[in-house]
Amino acid sequence: MRRRLSLAMMLVFALGTYKAAAQCSISAAAMNLGTYTGTQITGGTTPLTINCFLLASYQVGLNQGTGAGATTTTREMTGPSGAQLQYRMFQNSARTVNWGNNTGVDTVSGTGSGFNQTLNVYPVVAAGQYPIPGTYTDTITVNVNYTYLFIPGTVSTTMSVTATVQPTCQISASALNFGTYSGSLINTASVLTVTCTNTTVFNIGLNAGTATGATVTTRKMTGPGSATLSYILFRDGARTQNWGNTVWTDTLISEANGTAQQFGVFGQLPAGQFVTPGSYADTIIATITY
Repeated sequence: MRRRLSLAMMLVFALGTYKAAAQCSISAAAMNLGTYTGTQITGGTTPLTINCFLLASYQVGLNQGTGAGATTTTREMTGPSGAQLQYRMFQNSARTVNWGNNTGVDTVSGTGSGFNQTLNVYPVVAAGQYPIPGTYTDTITVNVNYTYLFIPGTVSTTMSVTATVQPTCQISASALNFGTYSGSLINTASVLTVTCTNTTVFNIGLNAGTATGATVTTRKMTGPGSATLSYILFRDGARTQNWGNTVWTDTLISEANGTAQQFGVFGQLPAGQFVTPGSYADTIIATITY
């Protein structure tokens, strides 16, 4: 009877030893996505180091992180005043296979070797985001579910994610067309479209154009035989504020909201100019300073 009891105790001790030996460990490097200026960041790779007992099977998942409204397909870094910067994490270098946290569906599987194994995370920050400039962070929980000799276990660690959003702006313009001029005053308008990082203060300046002798107060279109036709550009619809190119003096000043904003360019072709008939044109450079 004593021999049977001793054998049972030895068996329980042996099973307990196998369970401890099957435990996996996981560590994660910090993910620094660098500086974001509105263009896509792929950010290279960030390694996870996993060490599981020989022949243990495992699944590695990445949760949604700590950002409000984040999911395992669209994660969110958080920055100044709770502003957010979206990013994604992928299993492959082509960045086509999402890395989520649903075991057997969007996790990464493997078999332990008893030595360190490296799994790479491939991040992407999509283009076209214009949040408040500053530092953005997130914390991802890395979960490992493993099985050895039919005994399951779980280990986890965290991975920090950071990026720095710098002030940036983009500007585009539509054509300003005065139509047909017969000596009478003509007013017309076009549009500048500006997209800047949220809260960025900017100036938009318009230069004198390409005609010889033109200034920012009296611009000139050039026509047949180098003849010129004078015109004026204003910042306001009442056409009282000239639009020049000296920052903080005769430029348009505004603050961005992180979306595309449109600003009117109000042109005026004064009456009483009797120039050579034909087509007249000019090119103005719009410069945004921020």
